[in-house]
Amino acid sequence: MTISREATQARLDERAVAAALHTPRQTYTIADRFEERAAQAPEQVFLYYGDNTLTYAEVNARANRAAHALRALGVKRGDCCALALENRPEFFVHCIGLLKVGAEVALINTHIKGHLLAHALRATAARAALVGGEVLARFDDAAVRDVDIPLWLCPDAENPIAPGLDSLCAENLEALSAAAAPDNPPRAWRDGVIGESTAFYIFTSGTTGLPKAALTSHMRWMSAGENMRVTVGVNADDVFYCFLPLYHGAAGMSLFSTALCVGGGIALRRKFSTREFWSDVRRYRVTVCQYIGEICRYLLNQPEQPDDTQHTLHSIMGAGLGIDIWEKFQKRFGIAHIYEGWGSTEANTSVINLDNRPGSCGRVPFWEKTNFRLIRYDIAREDYVRDENGFCVLCGPGETGEAIGFIIDHPDIGGGRFEGYTSAEATEKKILRNVFREGDAWWSSGDLMRLDEDGYCYFVDRIGDTFRWKSENVSTQEVAEALSDFPGLEIINIYGVRVPGHEGRAGMAALVMRPGCVFDARAFYALTCERLPHYAVPLFVRISAQADLTTTFKLRKVDLQKQGYDPRNFADPLLVRDVGNATYSPYDDGVLARLGLPPFDNANA
Repeated sequence: MTISREATQARLDERAVAAALHTPRQTYTIADRFEERAAQAPEQVFLYYGDNTLTYAEVNARANRAAHALRALGVKRGDCCALALENRPEFFVHCIGLLKVGAEVALINTHIKGHLLAHALRATAARAALVGGEVLARFDDAAVRDVDIPLWLCPDAENPIAPGLDSLCAENLEALSAAAAPDNPPRAWRDGVIGESTAFYIFTSGTTGLPKAALTSHMRWMSAGENMRVTVGVNADDVFYCFLPLYHGAAGMSLFSTALCVGGGIALRRKFSTREFWSDVRRYRVTVCQYIGEICRYLLNQPEQPDDTQHTLHSIMGAGLGIDIWEKFQKRFGIAHIYEGWGSTEANTSVINLDNRPGSCGRVPFWEKTNFRLIRYDIAREDYVRDENGFCVLCGPGETGEAIGFIIDHPDIGGGRFEGYTSAEATEKKILRNVFREGDAWWSSGDLMRLDEDGYCYFVDRIGDTFRWKSENVSTQEVAEALSDFPGLEIINIYGVRVPGHEGRAGMAALVMRPGCVFDARAFYALTCERLPHYAVPLFVRISAQADLTTTFKLRKVDLQKQGYDPRNFADPLLVRDVGNATYSPYDDGVLARLGLPPFDNANA
């Protein structure tokens, strides 16, 4: 069904109006919103966790106790405290408690340790860290101790800490909170906190380099919820399934903010489970789910069941649902609405697919209505295409370019702001200047996209992931989608590796097969011939036991690229494209020579 540009724009206009409800100088904060919800509907369930439920009033009272305890420890408006807890009710209790005293919350990846953890604490200038018992052992490290901030323990009944480990902590926050008052703390504790004040530091995924701490204001966080409220059409009767880590923007901002915006409930799971996904949906009567990365593929790879469509889930929202499985997933599980979008935690612009157009991450019906643009980028030169005046050139339909967002810097406007990172240097690196005229400033996404004639956007690749071979550009995303339905395949990661003495990079595929499935080299060879142009076919295949994923299910490529096709760098079976035998054969110099390729050389690659 063709949906008119005007119809799509009308819905986008509704989103813009909703997002603009929150402004830079408003005094209404996230803490005010939670207290308001608790007063309006005290018995409404806020959290479903295992066999337990917690109402808005109960979570508010526990957050109040935490706020009083934190205030007694000296936490005040403008202080930053790190929060390192897994997905459990106490995450919300202490997060809201910190916001009630006017503090800023640094959301810490619960999987990092050593220098990465130390970097996160330093980058946010945290004055203390609230640490769950489940992750306390990660703080028992010389690099972390060098940061020299107090640790306040948040015990985890499901994961008792090892004997003696509690000596790392200066205080037991649960014990202090238990003795504190359950009443809302004085509003004056957060006087001076306004819409543009930082509420959270949310770290980027760190697929390359050290993660950056993105500043997230109260205004921006609440606007995300208003946006999705009108997009999905949710209300207090909806239940949102939260299995992605709360330290990440998808769950910690988008899902949490939307649920709080409408006063709905959150069904909370510590970690994603393919086996438990649909039973949780049915158990808690989940209606909305946030997805990311390969989640939908994992679910689709499970054996079909007679009750696949018997559930309450009507809408999913997120990013990374490939066109190769979109319609299969939607049809098999009977999902009415898929809201695939594009953006990032720190982005000052975004697009979203409101029309259920498979594979598209959004639509731009009318350019004058958005600060989003696509500009031409030369992958071979790794630079922007510029006109005779030195300015960037807009992409037309079918052309691939970088997605950018015009930076709006106005004291009364929140939309279009780039709030940046804790590092001024990192912030400046993400800003393009003099793009279309002298003095303009645009946020640089680093993402390559293209649009069709109807204004629908399609994600192509990250700049740096797309590579050139045989003088042609190869999109790792498009190659992966073309091969992803190979029988028995669980995960495919495509990347380019340098070849000594050759320009560009040769394609390589790291494959993870489903349990019990054996890789058929001849069949894979045939599929690459059928689906891909000659320059895009992977020359190398490594069969991995598991994928290199971030904790938010994004595929890492950097380490794989560095390892190249040298079998000394990894233990995975390595295969080389064997044209003469129409298969992929085990690595040896003879097969390489038939391809006209030398052995891998770290020094010269």
